[in-house]
Order: sequence, then C-alpha cells, then structure tokens
Amino acid sequence: MKKPIISFEFFPPKNPEGVEKLRATRQQLAQLNPEFFSVTFGAGGSTRDRTLETVIEIQQDGHKAAPHLSCIGSTKDNIRAILDEYKSHGIRHIVALRGDMPSGMACPGEFRYANELVEFIRAETGDWFNIEVAAYPEYHPQAPTAQADLLNFKHKVEAGADAAITQYFYNADAYFHFVDECEAMGITIPIVPGIMPIGNFSQLARFSDACGAEIPRWLRLKLQGYGDDSASIRAFGLDVVTDLCEQLLKRGAPGLHFYTLNQAGPVSAIWQRLGL
Repeated sequence: MKKPIISFEFFPPKNPEGVEKLRATRQQLAQLNPEFFSVTFGAGGSTRDRTLETVIEIQQDGHKAAPHLSCIGSTKDNIRAILDEYKSHGIRHIVALRGDMPSGMACPGEFRYANELVEFIRAETGDWFNIEVAAYPEYHPQAPTAQADLLNFKHKVEAGADAAITQYFYNADAYFHFVDECEAMGITIPIVPGIMPIGNFSQLARFSDACGAEIPRWLRLKLQGYGDDSASIRAFGLDVVTDLCEQLLKRGAPGLHFYTLNQAGPVSAIWQRLGL
C-alpha cells in the first residue's frame, strides 16, 4: 500500500498570542512529517498578509507550505502580485478556491469561479505551482444539482488542477460514491478526504450548517445528548473520526487532510490510534 498523503490545515493567527500558539501546534504536528501544511485565506483576501507571513515562516522552518488563494472579489492584477510574491519565496504549492464574497461587497471581481483562477495561475506561472482545488462529496451547498457540481469540479481539473481536497464529511460512502462518479467522468487526480476532528459540538454544527457538510442524524443526536460534557464529546468524537479515517484508508483514499483549527491535540490522538 502506498504511503498516504497527510496534510494539515491552519488559519492565519490574528494576534501575537495566536502566532505563539500556532508555532507550538506546528512544531508538534511537524514531528508527524506531513506532506505539507496549508494556510487559509480570508474572504476577499482579508488575511492576505497574515497568510503570507505564516506560509513564509513554515517554509523557513523547512516544511512545505501551501497557501490558500481565493479569487472572489479579486482582480487579475492583485492575484498576479500574490503569485509573484509566493514564487519569490520559493513556494511551489497552492490551494486555489473561489472563496466567499466578503460581506458588503457587491461585485465578484474579475473571477467568478475557481476554474478561472486555476486557468489564470497556469497561464501566468506554467507548472511552477502544484495546484490543489476543493471537492464536495456531499455537493456544494450552492450547486443547483449534483450533476452541475460534478461538472464544475471537472472544469477545475481540466483547467490544470493536480489534486483535490474535499470538504469534511462523516459518511465514508458519500466520499467513495463521489470518487466513483469522478472516475466515470474521466477524472483521475487524487481526491484527498478532508477530516474535521470533533471537539466542540456547537462549533461543529455552526460550521456544518454554513458549509453544507452533513452531520448524520445519529451522530448529531448522540453529540447533543452529551450536553455540556465536553470530555465525553471529545472522547466519542475521537472514536468516530478515527473509525472514519481507518475506513477511508482501508478502502483506498490517497491520504487525509486534517482541518486542525490550529490545535495539535485531536489530530495527534487520531494519528496515534491509526498507527500511521
């Protein structure tokens, strides 16, 4: 069996305390020798500088960093400037996304969809960047139909994506069904499942409602049943997510991408249980 591709995602810290906390998290997770660390990018480029600073620090520490780049609300000139900046720092990996429209912004800018961003990156930089895109096993919440979402994903692949990272999910069958559908359409790039550890139920429910990731009814009711007992939520969540990861790897997923929320503990615990 091929060694799974493991990667960890961070968000750029907002203040000096956050920077220190993320440093400690990163040092702990670096011991697990991931393929890369990715760093998110706020709506309309609102965290542009913090994303860049975080990514440069990761690279200087000797690890591969993959900044997220979202194009909604952007112009070609400002995306070009960001790409030039990343190139000048030797960054070779990028996660290309459409992103969300910042509140109060009426115009989407010069890019409407992620495939246009992928196409632009390829036209500007050739094969300098390894480009990851997003995939939605339970389909994008704004997609009119499942088929439309699959076609949208295919456009991103045809525009030049090298691999994809999925939205998180808790139903392995949804992921494998999606992969089968992609293969039937001739899509052969690696589609790495995104994994969200469960630590805080109300936060998870809020995220999931916003991004269209389904919390299966049995899981939602079980987590609700623990009320404020956060230790039980974490212990049960650890069992559920470890089991999900085991199923995914056993059935042929190319790797796992962990949404860490800038915390090392839950991911390290899952990692140890998986015996990776």
